[in-house]
Amino acid sequence: MFLRAPALVGLAVLTALLASAAAHAQSTCSSDGQASPRAVRERFLSAQCADCWATAGSAVPAGTVALDWIVPSAEQGDEAPLSAAATRDSLERLPRWGLTEEAVRQSTTTALEKTHPPATRQGRLRVAQGRAVNDYIGTSVQWQSPQKQAGQSLWLLLVEALPAGTEGSPVARLLVRNSLNLELPRPASKPWRELRAMRIPEGANPERLQLLGWVQDARGRMLAISETVCENTPETGAGR
Repeated sequence: MFLRAPALVGLAVLTALLASAAAHAQSTCSSDGQASPRAVRERFLSAQCADCWATAGSAVPAGTVALDWIVPSAEQGDEAPLSAAATRDSLERLPRWGLTEEAVRQSTTTALEKTHPPATRQGRLRVAQGRAVNDYIGTSVQWQSPQKQAGQSLWLLLVEALPAGTEGSPVARLLVRNSLNLELPRPASKPWRELRAMRIPEGANPERLQLLGWVQDARGRMLAISETVCENTPETGAGR
């Protein structure tokens, strides 16, 4: 399915990416004017469970975004059927749900699922993306909150919107391709902004990539959720 990409990006490419994210993305690929998702469902599939990928799973409620994390297989490694699409970032998400890689591996027919409760909106989150340049994509994030609490963090995910039928999946999916987790400074009167370049793994279709981000408090409760909608993003129906 998918292969790895180089881990480093040159200064010239980085400059082009950030300029693209700051300018081009604002008008063509951002969360501006979009209805925010009300909840996020995370589905964890073992890289060695091809049957999990080929199963539709439970229905996703309206307003909920369903994400698919493919968890690396400690047993089969690169020989696992879905290993090329696995991301080690998924291992960081598992403990937050009280899950382990072994538990995911033992789920042999369907993904393990956890759904965040509806977000408690306590701020404004804007996400945007630029054009793909040399296997990287520029991203822009802006967050403003009236809450003066410390311990807030951002999760920014690069996801690929896969239509039903892709690689044998009976349902549309939002496959996590890359992720970024940042601790945020204490909220202030001025918006917090960040520009970052995110790597696009080989095998991912840049025209189907989008961003999903959320800000959570120190207890893991979501304060805001936003996603980019691009002019060329196909309608997948993946839990919108």
